[in-house]
Amino acid sequence: MSGTLTTNDLTVLALVAERSSHGWALAAKLARGGEIGQIWSISRPIVYHALDRLERAGLVRAAGLERGGRGPHRVVYVATEEGKTALVDWLARPVEHVRDIRSLFLLKVVLTERAGADPEPLLVAQRAVLMPFVAWLEAQADETGPELPGEAAVAAFRLEMTTAVLCFIDRKLDARATWPGSSGSAPQRPVD
Repeated sequence: MSGTLTTNDLTVLALVAERSSHGWALAAKLARGGEIGQIWSISRPIVYHALDRLERAGLVRAAGLERGGRGPHRVVYVATEEGKTALVDWLARPVEHVRDIRSLFLLKVVLTERAGADPEPLLVAQRAVLMPFVAWLEAQADETGPELPGEAAVAAFRLEMTTAVLCFIDRKLDARATWPGSSGSAPQRPVD
């Protein structure tokens, strides 16, 4: 089901699954500079369109009305079991394209942590996706010469961005060993 939904839809679903809410409150969290909007912003009309799609897909349902301070009553939504399952599936899937890493991967990490879920499966899966790409980028950077300065700059930039994300992932995984309730040992990850 989550294959037909957009990142906007799934982000709204994540916030509704976190806490029942109405569109106005969701839009505030997703506005530029909002709690989530600083990573992934969604305009108010798109939030309401997402709620409509999610409701039609059976991933959220109206749970009641909240009196509006001014204006009409607000419909409060909750995530259904099917919605929670679709959300868990989406949050666990790594981001496939480096161009989407900065926003989409960070969004998934933050939403996973806000949900109180363990981000380790996502971190490990994302690392596994990126490792072969780093090797390819390193080879590409070695092959580009001064005759193609634009391509060399792009390859170097992509390599630096990908390496930085791997460092972020490794630090997050290493920090897990010091989290309360952890076993005290760092999680096992693939050897490079």
